[in-house]
Amino acid sequence: MEPAEFCQQARVLIVAGKGGVGKTTVSAALARMAGRAGLRTLIVEIEGKSGLAASFGRRQPLTYEDVTLVPAGPDTAEVRARTLTPDDALLDYLQDHGLKRVSKRLVSSGALDVVATAVPGLRDILVLGKVKSLEKRESADLIVLDAPAAGHAVTFLTSAKGLLDAFRVGPIRTQAAEVVELLSDPDRCQVLLVTLPEETPVNEVVETAYKLEDLVGISLTPLVVNGVYPDIEGLEAAAGPATGDGAADAARRAAEFRLARQRLQAEQTARLSEALPLAQLRLPYLFTTDIGPAEIDRLAAALAAAVGELPAPARR
Repeated sequence: MEPAEFCQQARVLIVAGKGGVGKTTVSAALARMAGRAGLRTLIVEIEGKSGLAASFGRRQPLTYEDVTLVPAGPDTAEVRARTLTPDDALLDYLQDHGLKRVSKRLVSSGALDVVATAVPGLRDILVLGKVKSLEKRESADLIVLDAPAAGHAVTFLTSAKGLLDAFRVGPIRTQAAEVVELLSDPDRCQVLLVTLPEETPVNEVVETAYKLEDLVGISLTPLVVNGVYPDIEGLEAAAGPATGDGAADAARRAAEFRLARQRLQAEQTARLSEALPLAQLRLPYLFTTDIGPAEIDRLAAALAAAVGELPAPARR
């Protein structure tokens, strides 16, 4: 499958996973891959806490207004990003519905946060409602939503159905209905799950996948297995018997450790395949603590190569 085909299966791709699995890094790599495929891409982060901007070499944090992270080039499209907060989304909603004066009073009185938290699930529906608005306006060819960590992601994505059941009439029900319509339409929205090849993240991603399908009815793309150790030629030979030579034995122990990690990862990816019938897109482990533009480019290329191994999508 071509990267452009993968990125055009839905206009909104929600990237979700357990905290610490590299969900934000994968969101950045996905957006970079889409931009290289000629698709105008908008990354949306929640609450502005993900450090997404830094991975593109931007020192200032993202704001509610779009900023360009990667400008368009001769063969690539631009990548933009913004952050979404419930408070700003509420102000937008009020102003779009002719209530600009009310929104100003909420800001001046300090009651904005009280209103946004008055109804359980309302904060999530405000953010998802704004994403829905961006999708309807065709603000980009692809919107990549860096969702909350897996535990909150399920609540985040199921809140609309909960509000739909709780409210029979009114603007909250209308907003919830439109969000449910977005989430349940595979041509408009899909979820890309991210995990590590380790026991706990694998357990959690399997549980999250079934919850999202059962409770939300949302479509899942092939999932990303992040942090996979690349194979090294000759590693088995290097992990031979001890020789008594200090340097040689240190190298042998390193080779044994690497082989043990690779076997463990292989066991977990095999277990994941058995538990969850989704294709796996495997990204390499990066031996660095700093993720910047060069690392994002490397992961984007690896993601494109993994996508290229997928079968072409069936004609609808």
